[in-house]
Amino acid sequence: MKKIEIIPAILPRDFAEIAENIELIKGFTKTVQIDICDGHFVSSFTWPYKKHDDSYEKMLHEEEGLPAWQELDYEFDLMVDHPEKVIEDWVMVGATRIIIHAEAKGDVVGAVNELIGRAEIGLAFNIDTPVEIPAGVNFIQLMGIDRVGYQGQKFDEKVIEKIRATRVKYPDLPISIDGAVSLETAPMLIAAGANRLVIGSAIFESDNPIDAIAKFKSL
Repeated sequence: MKKIEIIPAILPRDFAEIAENIELIKGFTKTVQIDICDGHFVSSFTWPYKKHDDSYEKMLHEEEGLPAWQELDYEFDLMVDHPEKVIEDWVMVGATRIIIHAEAKGDVVGAVNELIGRAEIGLAFNIDTPVEIPAGVNFIQLMGIDRVGYQGQKFDEKVIEKIRATRVKYPDLPISIDGAVSLETAPMLIAAGANRLVIGSAIFESDNPIDAIAKFKSL
C-alpha cells in the first residue's frame, strides 16, 4: 500500500497567520495547503482578498517569498471563480500544486491547460458533483464536507462511496480528501482509496500540531 501523504491546511485571515502556522509545523511536513477564498465562489474571504496588505504584491514582484519556501512545497486551493484569470499570479507566488474547483465559474479547462508543465494540477469536486477529469490533471481532490471554504464542518459520509467510485474510475490518479478529516474519519478515507489527507482544524486547533501530524502519519 502506498504511503499516505498528510497535508496541513491553512485558511488564512492574513499573511501573518500563514507565517505563524508555518512556524508551528515546518520540519515536520513536506507540503502545506493554503486555502484561498475570493468571497464569490464561496462566501468566505481569505488572504489576499481579506485584510489586504502588500505581501501578495511583493511576492508577485519577487520582493518577498513564502515562509520557509526553501523547505516546503506550497499547494494553493483556489476556491475562486474565473480561475483562468488568476492562476498566472499563483504560479508566480511559488505554487508547487494548484487546485481548481470544477464548479467554479469561468474557463476551468482553460485554466488547467494554462498550468500544464508549470505546476502540479488538482481538480476538486463537491460531494454531489460527478467526477470527470480533463487531460492534464495530476490529481483529484474530493471535498468531505457540504459547505466548502470553512474549517470545522461536519463530515459527509457520502464521500466514502465517492472515493471508492473515483478510485475505480481513475485507478492511477492520487485522490486527496479535504474537509472534516480527523483521526476518526481518516481510517475510513484511507480504506476507501484516498492517498492524501488535507487537514486543517485537527492539526492547528490541537494542543500540539506536531504531535497531531505524527498521529496522522502513523495511521
